Amino acid sequence: MGNKSDSRRDIADTIALRALSWLVGNEDLLPVFLGASGTAPDDLRNRASDPVFLSSVLDFILMDDAWVVAFCDAEELAYTEPMAARQALPGGAETHWT
Repeated sequence: MGNKSDSRRDIADTIALRALSWLVGNEDLLPVFLGASGTAPDDLRNRASDPVFLSSVLDFILMDDAWVVAFCDAEELAYTEPMAARQALPGGAETHWT
């Protein structure tokens, strides 16, 4: 039986996969992501199961509010969901500056 953190991680993985799918369908933004990440188009499918890669997809979308809005509107998500998903994936723990 899974626990709450497993469920949160599963939801985060799903949102990240949806983000990747949205990105692949975005002819203007996909080349920017590929250039920024150094990922070859042929590698996208193979890396879709890599949580670190999925984290990078969300990191990329989260760089621009307009991208977050476009993704969330297309996928019918709350604007806070990509950030919540990112925090549940590897390296996504909130940073608290003190």
